Amino acid sequence: MPSSLVSFLAIALHWASTLASLSVKSVNLGYAVYQTDLELDEGVTSFLGIRFAAPPTGELRFRAPQLPSKEPGIQNATTQPAQCWQSGVGASPTSPFRKRFLPPPPTVSSEDCLFLKLRDCSIVSQMTLNLCTHLPVLVWIHGGGYTGGNTSSFPGQTVPKDSNLGLILVQIQYRLGPFGFLPGSEVKEDGTLNAGLLDQQFAFRWIQDHISKFGGDPAKVTIYGESAGAGSVLQHVVANGGHTEPQLFRQAMTSSVFLPSQFAFNDPISEASSSLNNTMFTRLIPASRSCTTSKNLACLRSIDASTLNDASVIIADQNFNGVFSWVPVIDEKFIVQRPTVSIQENRINAPISLVVTNAHEGDIFTNPAQILANNFTLEEYISELFPRMDSKSIQQASALYSKVNTGDITAQAADVYGEAIFVCPSFFILEAAKSPAWKGEFAVPPALHGNDVNYVFADPTVPPVPFNNPVFIHNFQQAFFATSMSLNPNAHFINDNVTPFWPTWQESEQVMLFNRSEAGAPVVRLVARDSALLERCAFWHSVADVNSQ
Repeated sequence: MPSSLVSFLAIALHWASTLASLSVKSVNLGYAVYQTDLELDEGVTSFLGIRFAAPPTGELRFRAPQLPSKEPGIQNATTQPAQCWQSGVGASPTSPFRKRFLPPPPTVSSEDCLFLKLRDCSIVSQMTLNLCTHLPVLVWIHGGGYTGGNTSSFPGQTVPKDSNLGLILVQIQYRLGPFGFLPGSEVKEDGTLNAGLLDQQFAFRWIQDHISKFGGDPAKVTIYGESAGAGSVLQHVVANGGHTEPQLFRQAMTSSVFLPSQFAFNDPISEASSSLNNTMFTRLIPASRSCTTSKNLACLRSIDASTLNDASVIIADQNFNGVFSWVPVIDEKFIVQRPTVSIQENRINAPISLVVTNAHEGDIFTNPAQILANNFTLEEYISELFPRMDSKSIQQASALYSKVNTGDITAQAADVYGEAIFVCPSFFILEAAKSPAWKGEFAVPPALHGNDVNYVFADPTVPPVPFNNPVFIHNFQQAFFATSMSLNPNAHFINDNVTPFWPTWQESEQVMLFNRSEAGAPVVRLVARDSALLERCAFWHSVADVNSQ
């Protein structure tokens, strides 16, 4: 055999071996070695189910997350992790505290759910040099009212590809419902308040320690979330009085920031939620295991997780329609005061750079049939949604919203919910921002809460979204991806760019509108501030203390 042919075969075998080894990626995290061969999209490696904290079970229930134990052997990161236990949202026509939509979840729920998913770049040059190093990192926090959601809700493998392999995506899970957000004085004494938020921060610290092993730059981390995920982003921006050490992210982005009433941990409403001792709960527990003593946290730790979750669903259902029972509280340590106050005082860990809302945020949280069946007036609806507002403030709110959708109580109720809890908190952030911030509005019909995120994670080659227009999708996505990579949505990196120059809110008080025309063409343009909306937001800001927002 000629020597030249031998050399050729040797080179071919070398490259075949190299490519085979590249199809499997292994990363040593110190406590475990994870490997994967998943390439769900070209040039993107997927690590599914990386444990970042110890199972929060047994004595660790209702406590801060802990470091994971060492795991022998190699752990395959090729299957979806179990989601955290899912709770629920209020469905009652009245609030129990007033004096007188979730994506299909994985089939498995577990208390052992503190896992993350990571999508990195797998492009290697012909000289076997990894070209995907020191990349910016986008951390996704899922929504779900702090009671639902998981890392499987969106196909994250599209993000690195749609950012021209300029980003690494990390999707994290955190404890939900009472497992993550049980309030009350007893939890303060014998547990950890806001454990779900601490799970998120624990994941951020994991990223600082390990993301460089995947080609990411720990100094270029952006946290981003939608709904309760965006609410979580706000909590981390103001965590520890704005002095979290070390710094865990350089900027933040929000889609539909969720800011319900955030009471003190020992507020009477918080204490009522913390007891878990109502009749429906005790009926679920055998008499020999009934947790009805004044010190019941140890007992609650002994209850089977599925039974505890069943109780939480029933308790959540008894709240007023659209109101979530398990949410962050002011714990005087991690969250020292209302987040809007910290934002105003510029006590922040990093700026919120991009703020996006939908045109119809409140529609899915109101029940028109229930409102009509109970003959609600607008004042009555507002009084149930915010049980601590006095009659004068309720009348003021009613007068403002009576000017919108005149005569349609169900549409007015949706406006109240959407603006008070999602839209106006977004403007509170913008008005208080000391650093450049950009405001966007997603208006593609029906423009309901959550619709926008489907486009951020969309793949134009697959039509899961109603407006499957590649130009529109690319332009909407690049607002988030460009901000993550370059700290500015104007840093265009796509060929089909139709987005005009986007001035900051501080410069122009203009909003970038993302919509479609009746003919089905992308509409991406600047619109002026809505003075009537800002007047309504000014009202909600004036009662933020009463409503604990």
